[in-house]
Amino acid sequence: MLRKLKATPPQALPLPERLDSSLNNLVGYVMRRVQMKITQDLTNRLEEHDIRPAQFTALTIIEQSPGLMQADLAKTLAIEPPQAVLMVNKLEARGLAMRIRSNPDKRSYGLFLSKTGEQLLKHLKDVAVQSDMNATSALTSDEREQLLALLNKLYDDK
Repeated sequence: MLRKLKATPPQALPLPERLDSSLNNLVGYVMRRVQMKITQDLTNRLEEHDIRPAQFTALTIIEQSPGLMQADLAKTLAIEPPQAVLMVNKLEARGLAMRIRSNPDKRSYGLFLSKTGEQLLKHLKDVAVQSDMNATSALTSDEREQLLALLNKLYDDK
């Protein structure tokens, strides 16, 4: 006959404030954690406009480089060309961007923002700035500038 023993819960060990604190000395790990936190805030804000962060980035790039080819957009976004096609299709279906046949090469199309896309992007840039300021509110303006300079230095290092 089996007897049931009363299980006594093990004594809980005191947990560190963050369970991943042993990784805090790894730049890549901490950057990824911060990036996830910042991106989630931006994603939530853009969701109100039915836009994803990658689409916002694409709109911004198209605004900056009117007539850009889809392949160049894909390269800039670091995505595969078929993914860029799908993204541009969605932006075009929403009336935010348009493909216009290139004069020199009738086989290719340049990407342009529509008037609706320009208006929405203007608002979305304000949304992104507000999200960015919220995400860095723990920093002084000097610390924020220093952080941006250091991150850009890492990004630009080849």
